[in-house]
Amino acid sequence: MTREEKANIIQSIKTDLDASSSIYITDCSGLDATTTSKLRRACFKSNIRLSIVKNTLLTRAMDEGDKDFGELKSVLKGNTALMYSEVGNAPAKVIKDFRKKSEKPILKGAFVEESIYLGDDLLETLVNIKSKEELLGEVISLLQSPAKNLISALKSSGSTISGVLKTLSEKNENN
Repeated sequence: MTREEKANIIQSIKTDLDASSSIYITDCSGLDATTTSKLRRACFKSNIRLSIVKNTLLTRAMDEGDKDFGELKSVLKGNTALMYSEVGNAPAKVIKDFRKKSEKPILKGAFVEESIYLGDDLLETLVNIKSKEELLGEVISLLQSPAKNLISALKSSGSTISGVLKTLSEKNENN
């Protein structure tokens, strides 16, 4: 590979790193072609881009990029595959689901919304991270709940009050 080809690849990786809010670094070594194809399909269905990279080129792209990857560079040993996603927990869910049938991919580390996670033991933590859309949905439902209760109470007490007033007015007319 020529220097120019390496520079182009580094620039491409750097662009991908800068454009993604969630980047997972995994080890997919040892997977046969059929299993790798299934993993790629699972990623595609979840809107995740899977890319196999050389550690040296990835390290250079991280150094040249706009984000601070900190300790994440320390996991760049052996075979490395990158998973790019806009939803923070999507790659973790794909990895967890895929590992029901296979022992790989193994999570080396992740960069999710400016936070760094190192090690496969944090996979469950990453699965449970809520996406921005999920958090907004929860906040909206929490805000709507008191308003719905108030409206419901006003409707039910409104009929009760009108019933009481009607009964009282009928008593006054009879007397």
